[in-house]
Amino acid sequence: MAPTKDELERGTAAQDEENLETSFPEGGLRAWAAVAGSFLVQFCGFGRAFWVRAIQTFLTLYSRYTNAFGVYQDFYVRHYLTTSTSSAISSVLNPPPRWIGSVSAFLIFAGGLLSGRLYDRGYFYPLIWGGSFLCTLSLFMLSLCKPDQYYQIFLAQALGVGLGAGIMYVPSIAVISHYFQRRRTLAMCIPTSGSCLGAVVHAIMLNNTLHDDHLGFGSAVRMSAGLVGGLLLIACLLMHPRLPPPQTHLPLRKSISRFVRDVPCMLTVGAYYFPLFYLQLEAVKHGIDEHVAFYTLVILNASGFFGRLLPGFLPNRLGVIDIATLSSAVVAVFILCLLALSKTMVGVLVFSVLCGFFGGMFFTTMPPIIAVLTPNIEGLGLRIGIGFAIVGLGGLVGPPIEGALLTSRFIWWRPTLFSGVRSVT
Repeated sequence: MAPTKDELERGTAAQDEENLETSFPEGGLRAWAAVAGSFLVQFCGFGRAFWVRAIQTFLTLYSRYTNAFGVYQDFYVRHYLTTSTSSAISSVLNPPPRWIGSVSAFLIFAGGLLSGRLYDRGYFYPLIWGGSFLCTLSLFMLSLCKPDQYYQIFLAQALGVGLGAGIMYVPSIAVISHYFQRRRTLAMCIPTSGSCLGAVVHAIMLNNTLHDDHLGFGSAVRMSAGLVGGLLLIACLLMHPRLPPPQTHLPLRKSISRFVRDVPCMLTVGAYYFPLFYLQLEAVKHGIDEHVAFYTLVILNASGFFGRLLPGFLPNRLGVIDIATLSSAVVAVFILCLLALSKTMVGVLVFSVLCGFFGGMFFTTMPPIIAVLTPNIEGLGLRIGIGFAIVGLGGLVGPPIEGALLTSRFIWWRPTLFSGVRSVT
Protein backbone atom coordinates (compact mmCIF):
# COMPACT_ATOMS: atom_id res chain seq x y z
CA MET A 1 0.00 0.00 0.00
CA ALA A 2 1.38 3.41 -0.95
CA PRO A 3 2.25 5.74 1.93
CA THR A 4 -0.19 8.50 2.70
CA LYS A 5 0.58 12.19 2.27
CA ASP A 6 0.95 12.69 6.04
CA GLU A 7 3.43 9.81 6.29
CA LEU A 8 5.47 11.25 3.43
CA GLU A 9 5.55 14.67 5.10
CA ARG A 10 6.61 13.17 8.43
CA GLY A 11 9.30 11.13 6.72
CA THR A 12 10.58 14.16 4.85
CA ALA A 13 10.68 16.24 8.04
CA ALA A 14 12.55 13.48 9.90
CA GLN A 15 15.02 13.17 7.04
CA ASP A 16 15.59 16.94 6.99
CA GLU A 17 16.17 16.96 10.75
CA GLU A 18 18.64 14.08 10.47
CA ASN A 19 20.51 15.80 7.65
CA LEU A 20 20.61 19.04 9.64
CA GLU A 21 22.11 17.32 12.71
CA THR A 22 24.72 15.46 10.68
CA SER A 23 25.76 18.74 9.01
CA PHE A 24 27.11 20.01 12.36
CA PRO A 25 30.42 18.48 13.51
CA GLU A 26 29.39 18.64 17.21
CA GLY A 27 33.07 18.66 18.11
CA GLY A 28 36.51 18.32 16.62
CA LEU A 29 39.67 20.43 16.77
CA ARG A 30 38.35 23.46 14.88
CA ALA A 31 35.10 23.45 16.85
CA TRP A 32 36.69 23.38 20.29
CA ALA A 33 39.35 25.84 19.13
CA ALA A 34 36.52 28.27 18.34
CA VAL A 35 35.11 27.71 21.84
CA ALA A 36 38.53 28.38 23.38
CA GLY A 37 38.94 31.55 21.33
CA SER A 38 35.52 32.78 22.36
CA PHE A 39 36.43 32.09 25.99
CA LEU A 40 39.49 34.31 25.68
CA VAL A 41 37.42 37.13 24.17
CA GLN A 42 35.06 37.06 27.16
CA PHE A 43 38.03 36.87 29.52
CA CYS A 44 39.56 40.03 28.05
CA GLY A 45 36.37 41.95 27.36
CA PHE A 46 33.55 41.35 29.83
CA GLY A 47 35.86 40.17 32.61
CA ARG A 48 37.72 43.47 32.58
CA ALA A 49 34.63 45.65 32.20
CA PHE A 50 32.64 44.02 35.00
CA TRP A 51 35.40 44.48 37.55
CA VAL A 52 36.18 48.11 36.67
CA ARG A 53 32.49 49.02 36.54
CA ALA A 54 31.78 47.48 39.92
CA ILE A 55 34.56 49.16 41.85
CA GLN A 56 33.85 52.49 40.15
CA THR A 57 30.24 52.41 41.28
CA PHE A 58 31.30 51.51 44.79
CA LEU A 59 33.92 54.20 45.08
CA THR A 60 31.74 56.90 43.60
CA LEU A 61 29.25 56.36 46.38
CA TYR A 62 31.70 55.72 49.20
CA SER A 63 35.04 57.32 48.43
CA ARG A 64 36.36 56.69 51.95
CA TYR A 65 37.34 53.19 50.88
CA THR A 66 39.38 54.04 47.79
CA ASN A 67 42.46 52.43 49.34
CA ALA A 68 40.68 49.10 49.70
CA PHE A 69 39.13 49.14 46.23
CA GLY A 70 41.86 50.98 44.29
CA VAL A 71 42.26 49.47 40.85
CA TYR A 72 41.49 52.17 38.25
CA GLN A 73 39.16 54.33 40.26
CA ASP A 74 41.68 54.87 43.03
CA PHE A 75 44.01 56.57 40.58
CA TYR A 76 41.23 58.41 38.78
CA VAL A 77 39.81 59.91 41.96
CA ARG A 78 43.05 60.68 43.80
CA HIS A 79 45.61 61.23 41.02
CA TYR A 80 44.37 61.35 37.45
CA LEU A 81 40.91 62.97 37.58
CA THR A 82 41.07 65.06 40.71
CA THR A 83 39.22 67.95 39.07
CA SER A 84 36.27 65.76 38.02
CA THR A 85 33.36 65.41 40.37
CA SER A 86 32.89 62.12 42.19
CA SER A 87 29.28 62.80 43.10
CA ALA A 88 26.58 60.37 44.14
CA ILE A 89 25.29 58.00 41.49
CA SER A 90 21.95 59.78 41.28
CA SER A 91 23.67 62.84 39.74
CA VAL A 92 23.39 61.42 36.24
CA LEU A 93 24.05 64.75 34.51
CA ASN A 94 27.55 65.16 35.99
CA PRO A 95 30.58 63.43 34.43
CA PRO A 96 32.20 61.61 37.38
CA PRO A 97 34.90 58.97 36.67
CA ARG A 98 32.43 56.14 37.20
CA TRP A 99 30.79 56.94 33.85
CA ILE A 100 33.94 55.79 32.10
CA GLY A 101 33.16 52.24 33.20
CA SER A 102 29.43 52.70 32.65
CA VAL A 103 29.79 53.77 29.02
CA SER A 104 32.44 51.12 28.36
CA ALA A 105 30.20 48.32 29.65
CA PHE A 106 27.23 49.68 27.70
CA LEU A 107 29.18 49.79 24.43
CA ILE A 108 30.33 46.20 24.90
CA PHE A 109 26.68 45.15 24.95
CA ALA A 110 25.27 47.65 22.45
CA GLY A 111 28.05 47.07 19.95
CA GLY A 112 26.30 43.83 19.05
CA LEU A 113 23.70 45.77 17.04
CA LEU A 114 26.37 46.64 14.49
CA SER A 115 28.66 43.62 14.79
CA GLY A 116 25.75 41.14 14.72
CA ARG A 117 24.48 42.58 11.47
CA LEU A 118 27.95 42.61 9.91
CA TYR A 119 28.66 39.08 11.14
CA ASP A 120 25.56 37.77 9.34
CA ARG A 121 26.90 39.38 6.16
CA GLY A 122 30.23 37.56 6.36
CA TYR A 123 32.52 40.14 8.02
CA PHE A 124 33.72 37.84 10.78
CA TYR A 125 37.46 38.34 10.36
CA PRO A 126 37.39 42.17 10.06
CA LEU A 127 35.27 42.32 13.22
CA ILE A 128 37.45 40.00 15.29
CA TRP A 129 40.81 41.37 14.18
CA GLY A 130 39.63 44.98 14.13
CA GLY A 131 38.05 44.74 17.58
CA SER A 132 41.16 43.09 19.03
CA PHE A 133 43.41 45.77 17.58
CA LEU A 134 41.18 48.63 18.79
CA CYS A 135 40.85 47.15 22.28
CA THR A 136 44.61 46.59 22.67
CA LEU A 137 45.56 49.94 21.17
CA SER A 138 43.11 51.76 23.45
CA LEU A 139 44.59 50.12 26.54
CA PHE A 140 48.09 51.21 25.54
CA MET A 141 46.74 54.72 24.87
CA LEU A 142 45.18 54.65 28.33
CA SER A 143 48.65 54.20 29.85
CA LEU A 144 49.71 57.47 28.18
CA CYS A 145 46.81 59.57 29.46
CA LYS A 146 47.75 62.62 31.49
CA PRO A 147 46.41 63.45 34.96
CA ASP A 148 43.23 65.55 35.11
CA GLN A 149 42.55 65.00 31.40
CA TYR A 150 39.11 63.47 31.64
CA TYR A 151 38.50 63.41 27.88
CA GLN A 152 41.67 61.40 27.24
CA ILE A 153 40.72 58.62 29.64
CA PHE A 154 37.12 58.68 28.45
CA LEU A 155 38.18 58.31 24.81
CA ALA A 156 40.68 55.53 25.55
CA GLN A 157 38.85 53.43 28.11
CA ALA A 158 35.16 54.19 27.66
CA LEU A 159 34.97 54.56 23.88
CA GLY A 160 38.05 52.70 22.65
CA VAL A 161 37.95 49.63 24.88
CA GLY A 162 34.14 49.58 24.90
CA LEU A 163 33.79 49.67 21.12
CA GLY A 164 36.64 47.22 20.57
CA ALA A 165 35.24 44.64 22.96
CA GLY A 166 31.69 45.26 21.69
CA ILE A 167 32.71 44.60 18.10
CA MET A 168 34.22 41.24 19.06
CA TYR A 169 31.59 39.87 21.42
CA VAL A 170 28.70 38.79 19.18
CA PRO A 171 30.87 37.26 16.40
CA SER A 172 32.88 35.28 18.96
CA ILE A 173 29.68 33.78 20.39
CA ALA A 174 27.76 33.34 17.13
CA VAL A 175 30.58 31.50 15.34
CA ILE A 176 30.12 28.60 17.75
CA SER A 177 26.73 27.92 16.14
CA HIS A 178 28.57 26.86 12.96
CA TYR A 179 29.93 23.80 14.75
CA PHE A 180 27.30 22.78 17.29
CA GLN A 181 23.56 22.19 17.31
CA ARG A 182 22.81 19.34 19.71
CA ARG A 183 25.60 20.46 22.09
CA ARG A 184 25.17 24.17 21.46
CA THR A 185 24.17 24.97 25.04
CA LEU A 186 27.37 23.43 26.41
CA ALA A 187 29.49 25.08 23.74
CA MET A 188 28.03 28.53 24.49
CA CYS A 189 28.17 28.18 28.28
CA ILE A 190 31.91 27.57 28.33
CA PRO A 191 32.89 30.92 26.74
CA THR A 192 30.51 32.97 28.91
CA SER A 193 32.28 31.64 32.00
CA GLY A 194 35.38 33.47 30.79
CA SER A 195 33.97 36.81 31.93
CA CYS A 196 33.83 35.62 35.55
CA LEU A 197 37.33 34.20 35.47
CA GLY A 198 38.57 37.36 33.80
CA ALA A 199 36.97 39.51 36.49
CA VAL A 200 38.80 37.55 39.19
CA VAL A 201 42.19 37.61 37.47
CA HIS A 202 42.02 41.27 36.42
CA ALA A 203 40.84 42.31 39.87
CA ILE A 204 43.79 40.73 41.66
CA MET A 205 46.31 41.73 39.01
CA LEU A 206 45.30 45.38 38.76
CA ASN A 207 44.85 45.84 42.48
CA ASN A 208 48.44 44.72 43.06
CA THR A 209 50.17 46.39 40.11
CA LEU A 210 48.45 49.78 40.40
CA HIS A 211 49.52 50.05 44.02
CA ASP A 212 53.12 49.01 43.40
CA ASP A 213 55.43 51.98 44.01
CA HIS A 214 57.91 50.67 41.45
CA LEU A 215 55.41 50.41 38.59
CA GLY A 216 52.98 53.30 38.66
CA PHE A 217 49.81 53.78 36.64
CA GLY A 218 51.34 53.72 33.15
CA SER A 219 53.41 50.57 33.63
CA ALA A 220 50.56 48.72 35.34
CA VAL A 221 48.14 49.50 32.51
CA ARG A 222 50.72 48.52 29.88
CA MET A 223 51.18 45.17 31.62
CA SER A 224 47.44 44.64 31.48
CA ALA A 225 47.36 45.75 27.84
CA GLY A 226 50.13 43.30 26.96
CA LEU A 227 48.25 40.43 28.59
CA VAL A 228 45.00 41.37 26.84
CA GLY A 229 46.72 41.85 23.47
CA GLY A 230 48.47 38.48 23.64
CA LEU A 231 45.31 36.59 24.61
CA LEU A 232 43.25 38.31 21.91
CA LEU A 233 45.86 37.42 19.29
CA ILE A 234 45.54 33.77 20.29
CA ALA A 235 41.75 34.08 20.17
CA CYS A 236 41.84 35.48 16.63
CA LEU A 237 44.02 32.61 15.46
CA LEU A 238 41.73 29.99 17.02
CA MET A 239 38.35 31.14 15.69
CA HIS A 240 37.26 30.47 12.10
CA PRO A 241 33.72 30.39 10.61
CA ARG A 242 32.74 27.11 8.96
CA LEU A 243 29.72 28.13 6.91
CA PRO A 244 29.53 30.75 4.14
CA PRO A 245 27.42 33.86 4.80
CA PRO A 246 23.74 33.47 3.89
CA GLN A 247 22.49 34.75 0.57
CA THR A 248 19.33 36.23 2.09
CA HIS A 249 19.09 38.42 5.16
CA LEU A 250 16.20 38.97 7.53
CA PRO A 251 15.12 42.64 7.58
CA LEU A 252 16.12 44.51 10.72
CA ARG A 253 12.55 45.64 11.41
CA LYS A 254 11.29 42.07 11.24
CA SER A 255 14.07 40.86 13.54
CA ILE A 256 13.22 43.49 16.14
CA SER A 257 9.50 42.69 16.00
CA ARG A 258 10.21 39.00 16.57
CA PHE A 259 12.48 39.88 19.46
CA VAL A 260 9.85 41.83 21.44
CA ARG A 261 8.76 38.66 23.26
CA ASP A 262 12.31 38.15 24.53
CA VAL A 263 12.66 41.65 26.03
CA PRO A 264 11.58 40.72 29.61
CA CYS A 265 14.22 37.99 29.77
CA MET A 266 16.92 40.37 28.56
CA LEU A 267 15.93 43.10 31.03
CA THR A 268 15.94 40.60 33.90
CA VAL A 269 19.68 40.14 33.39
CA GLY A 270 20.17 43.77 34.46
CA ALA A 271 18.81 42.98 37.93
CA TYR A 272 21.97 40.99 38.63
CA TYR A 273 23.95 44.23 38.41
CA PHE A 274 22.69 45.32 41.83
CA PRO A 275 24.68 42.80 43.92
CA LEU A 276 27.53 43.00 41.43
CA PHE A 277 27.91 46.76 41.93
CA TYR A 278 26.58 47.40 45.43
CA LEU A 279 27.39 44.34 47.53
CA GLN A 280 30.73 45.69 48.82
CA LEU A 281 29.21 49.03 49.75
CA GLU A 282 26.32 47.45 51.59
CA ALA A 283 28.65 45.09 53.44
CA VAL A 284 30.95 47.90 54.59
CA LYS A 285 28.04 50.12 55.59
CA HIS A 286 26.83 47.29 57.82
CA GLY A 287 30.18 47.01 59.58
CA ILE A 288 31.95 44.30 57.56
CA ASP A 289 35.72 44.72 57.39
CA GLU A 290 36.67 46.48 54.14
CA HIS A 291 39.38 43.93 53.32
CA VAL A 292 36.79 41.15 53.48
CA ALA A 293 34.36 43.28 51.49
CA PHE A 294 36.94 43.65 48.73
CA TYR A 295 36.89 39.91 48.12
CA THR A 296 33.09 39.63 48.01
CA LEU A 297 33.16 40.54 44.32
CA VAL A 298 35.99 38.08 43.71
CA ILE A 299 33.96 35.34 45.42
CA LEU A 300 30.84 36.40 43.52
CA ASN A 301 32.61 36.03 40.18
CA ALA A 302 34.48 32.87 41.18
CA SER A 303 31.25 31.07 42.09
CA GLY A 304 29.63 32.54 38.97
CA PHE A 305 32.32 30.81 36.91
CA PHE A 306 31.02 27.40 38.02
CA GLY A 307 27.41 28.52 37.74
CA ARG A 308 27.94 29.47 34.11
CA LEU A 309 29.41 26.08 33.29
CA LEU A 310 26.69 23.96 34.91
CA PRO A 311 23.81 24.46 32.39
CA GLY A 312 25.94 23.01 29.63
CA PHE A 313 26.32 19.72 31.52
CA LEU A 314 22.68 19.33 32.60
CA PRO A 315 20.52 16.81 30.72
CA ASN A 316 18.92 18.04 27.50
CA ARG A 317 15.46 17.46 28.93
CA LEU A 318 16.12 20.40 31.23
CA GLY A 319 15.72 23.17 28.68
CA VAL A 320 17.63 26.43 28.93
CA ILE A 321 14.38 28.35 29.42
CA ASP A 322 13.52 26.22 32.46
CA ILE A 323 17.03 26.68 33.84
CA ALA A 324 16.79 30.44 33.34
CA THR A 325 13.41 30.57 35.09
CA LEU A 326 14.64 28.58 38.09
CA SER A 327 17.92 30.44 38.49
CA SER A 328 16.31 33.89 38.15
CA ALA A 329 13.80 32.99 40.87
CA VAL A 330 16.61 31.90 43.20
CA VAL A 331 18.54 35.12 42.50
CA ALA A 332 15.41 37.17 43.24
CA VAL A 333 15.00 35.45 46.61
CA PHE A 334 18.63 36.07 47.58
CA ILE A 335 18.50 39.72 46.49
CA LEU A 336 15.37 40.30 48.56
CA CYS A 337 17.09 38.62 51.52
CA LEU A 338 20.21 40.74 51.12
CA LEU A 339 19.00 43.24 53.73
CA ALA A 340 19.34 40.56 56.39
CA LEU A 341 22.35 38.70 54.98
CA SER A 342 24.54 41.79 54.59
CA LYS A 343 24.63 42.47 58.34
CA THR A 344 27.05 39.63 59.14
CA MET A 345 30.27 38.41 57.55
CA VAL A 346 28.91 34.89 57.21
CA GLY A 347 25.75 36.18 55.56
CA VAL A 348 27.73 38.23 53.03
CA LEU A 349 29.97 35.30 52.14
CA VAL A 350 26.99 32.94 51.79
CA PHE A 351 25.25 35.47 49.57
CA SER A 352 28.38 35.94 47.43
CA VAL A 353 28.73 32.21 46.84
CA LEU A 354 25.09 31.30 46.19
CA CYS A 355 23.93 34.44 44.39
CA GLY A 356 27.07 34.40 42.27
CA PHE A 357 26.47 30.77 41.35
CA PHE A 358 22.81 31.11 40.37
CA GLY A 359 23.33 34.54 38.85
CA GLY A 360 26.04 33.13 36.64
CA MET A 361 23.78 30.23 35.73
CA PHE A 362 21.05 32.64 34.65
CA PHE A 363 23.33 34.96 32.71
CA THR A 364 24.95 32.16 30.73
CA THR A 365 21.59 30.89 29.45
CA MET A 366 20.91 34.06 27.50
CA PRO A 367 22.87 33.25 24.30
CA PRO A 368 21.50 29.65 24.18
CA ILE A 369 17.95 30.98 24.69
CA ILE A 370 18.38 33.32 21.73
CA ALA A 371 19.79 30.42 19.69
CA VAL A 372 16.80 28.21 20.62
CA LEU A 373 14.34 30.94 19.64
CA THR A 374 16.11 31.57 16.33
CA PRO A 375 14.63 29.32 13.62
CA ASN A 376 17.87 29.25 11.62
CA ILE A 377 21.43 30.36 12.27
CA GLU A 378 21.48 32.81 9.37
CA GLY A 379 20.04 35.58 11.54
CA LEU A 380 21.61 34.51 14.83
CA GLY A 381 24.24 37.25 14.91
CA LEU A 382 21.67 40.03 14.59
CA ARG A 383 19.37 38.53 17.20
CA ILE A 384 22.19 38.11 19.72
CA GLY A 385 23.20 41.71 18.99
CA ILE A 386 19.68 43.00 19.64
CA GLY A 387 19.43 40.99 22.85
CA PHE A 388 22.67 42.29 24.27
CA ALA A 389 21.84 45.85 23.25
CA ILE A 390 18.74 45.59 25.43
CA VAL A 391 20.86 44.18 28.26
CA GLY A 392 23.32 47.04 27.82
CA LEU A 393 20.57 49.63 28.01
CA GLY A 394 19.24 48.05 31.20
CA GLY A 395 22.74 48.00 32.66
CA LEU A 396 23.35 51.63 31.74
CA VAL A 397 20.22 53.05 33.36
CA GLY A 398 19.62 50.43 36.07
CA PRO A 399 22.48 51.27 38.49
CA PRO A 400 21.78 55.03 38.37
CA ILE A 401 18.13 54.33 39.18
CA GLU A 402 19.19 52.08 42.03
CA GLY A 403 21.59 54.77 43.22
CA ALA A 404 18.82 57.35 43.14
CA LEU A 405 16.61 55.03 45.18
CA LEU A 406 19.46 54.45 47.62
CA THR A 407 20.07 58.21 48.17
CA SER A 408 22.88 59.62 50.29
CA ARG A 409 21.10 58.30 53.39
CA PHE A 410 21.64 54.71 52.19
CA ILE A 411 18.03 53.50 52.30
CA TRP A 412 18.82 49.94 51.22
CA TRP A 413 15.33 48.46 51.01
CA ARG A 414 14.39 50.64 48.02
CA PRO A 415 17.00 49.47 45.48
CA THR A 416 16.86 45.96 46.93
CA LEU A 417 13.13 45.72 46.29
CA PHE A 418 13.51 47.29 42.84
CA SER A 419 16.21 44.80 41.84
CA GLY A 420 14.42 41.82 43.37
CA VAL A 421 11.21 42.57 41.48
CA ARG A 422 13.15 42.97 38.22
CA SER A 423 14.64 39.52 38.72
CA VAL A 424 11.25 37.84 38.36
CA THR A 425 9.90 39.84 35.42
